[in-house]
Amino acid sequence: MSISAMPSSTRRPRIVFMGTPAFAVDAIAACHALGEVVLVVTQPDKPVGRGNKVEAPPVKRWAIEHGLDVTQPERLRGTDFHERLRALAPDVAVVAAYGRLLPQDVLDAPRLGCVNVHASLLPKYRGAAPAQWAIARRESVTGVSLMQMEAGLDTGPVFARSLVDIAPDETGESLLVKLAAAGADLLTRELPPLLRGERSATPQNAAEATLAPIIRKEDGWLDFAHASALELEARSRAFTPWPGTFTTLDGKRLKILRARAIDDESSDTPGTVISADERGIAIHCAEGALLCLDIQIEGGKRLSAADFLKGHRLSAGTLLGGDR
Repeated sequence: MSISAMPSSTRRPRIVFMGTPAFAVDAIAACHALGEVVLVVTQPDKPVGRGNKVEAPPVKRWAIEHGLDVTQPERLRGTDFHERLRALAPDVAVVAAYGRLLPQDVLDAPRLGCVNVHASLLPKYRGAAPAQWAIARRESVTGVSLMQMEAGLDTGPVFARSLVDIAPDETGESLLVKLAAAGADLLTRELPPLLRGERSATPQNAAEATLAPIIRKEDGWLDFAHASALELEARSRAFTPWPGTFTTLDGKRLKILRARAIDDESSDTPGTVISADERGIAIHCAEGALLCLDIQIEGGKRLSAADFLKGHRLSAGTLLGGDR
């Protein structure tokens, strides 16, 4: 699949940018350098944190700092938003983690359609949280894809990909930083020839597709009975900083903030503490044990396991997670 070339002229391409979180900031910066960003579309301001203070999304803050026009529609489907876009005569819309599926009339509004910077090697990890699920599923490599958007969920043909290694200690937070930079580099390299009609897109193989659904709070629950220590360690890193991973101790939520998998051949019930000392708190899993290094009890602050044990009685044989 290919798109028609931009008319030959010396003018800079007119770009609509659509994105919301910190991941998209590098991409909007790349677009700002490559062309004229005629409009920035981002999600509405939302309350965040314990105080529910209303804050603008990172893309909006960046756009305002750089003097760009910003709009924050509550919804796109069933509105005349596509007409507003068409009136701006954009050459292309670049989308990076906007947070909503685009209706067909919006997809068709820019002259060359919409292209998406997606944080995976499509068709793997289509969906809202590709970086986190790549870590949770213990991948060693992921990347970013530049694709032509269509109405389906990340189903469009792909123009280009860039590989990114997943480090052994990678967290969801650190991987998103790496993927954001890789996405900006991919845009810088590929968007100009794409606009000149020098790039064609290859359809995805749907048979190889996997999903990366939106992360929910309950995804952080540590299921010692059915998951190995290696799997739980990966989830702990993947879901940093949100929602974190957790179990319960004496009816209180116990967050496991940093952990590593260790060998364990005991026959204890999964969820049983098999040791608790200055090295950490080891919890028996379906296979192996999870050695918890940094933890936080509900209502408390983050502590090393050694410091936590100075103020809390927790000994071998304690069963965690029984009162989810």
